[in-house]
Amino acid sequence: MAEALLTLAGISRSFGGLAAVQDVSLAVEEGRLCALIGPNGAGKTTLFALMSGFLKPDSGTVRFAGQDITGREPHRNALLGMTRTFQIVKPFAAQTVRENIAVGAHLHERSRGIALARAEAVAQQVGLARQIDKLASDLTVAGRKRLELARALATQPRLLLLDEVLAGLNPQEIAEMMPVVRGIAASGVTVLMIEHVMQAVMHLAEHVWVLAQGRLIAEGSPAEVTSNDKVVEAYLGHGTAARLRAAGAAA
Repeated sequence: MAEALLTLAGISRSFGGLAAVQDVSLAVEEGRLCALIGPNGAGKTTLFALMSGFLKPDSGTVRFAGQDITGREPHRNALLGMTRTFQIVKPFAAQTVRENIAVGAHLHERSRGIALARAEAVAQQVGLARQIDKLASDLTVAGRKRLELARALATQPRLLLLDEVLAGLNPQEIAEMMPVVRGIAASGVTVLMIEHVMQAVMHLAEHVWVLAQGRLIAEGSPAEVTSNDKVVEAYLGHGTAARLRAAGAAA
């Protein structure tokens, strides 16, 4: 059986007395669109930082594309093909959309002309073609989210880690962004997304891991994890699953 594109084995990280991530193991197969979900403070973004090299684990290993990359610097992981986005987007405000995206393209491309051409193709892919010469500072929240996605995509990743790319968007903007994410996965990029918008998780993800208080508590299809008692209680509180079942039986 072929090795997964990304494998975490026993990853843990504490900050002082707080165990932010505890003994997490998972494997992301190449070509899949997967999601990591969990309540606020579950440790999801910390886990992304441990995967991508922005933080070093206290214990455990990270393997990507057949290599042990535990604690390796983010820029080296990006060169290998792992790129992430961030919840709080920070574009180069005084530069155009085209110039912002070209920054990502320069990871593999020295030529300015080729990087700018690559930026144009990526802008088309994420729905920013009409705004490509607009200053990043003039974009809406939805536009900035697309730009963050485009800058990461321009690095030509094999694995794209999306950290709440739909956060802050209204329902129409979410509906418009979902086909963009699906299209990226269809192009051959493996996607692992942190997401709170369950509508998107249900419609996009093939496989879901659920993190609560730093531990993985469930995994499976979106339908399987959202019907799991542990998951229901992690989001809604202890005893909720039993109360919901009792209410359903009484109805």
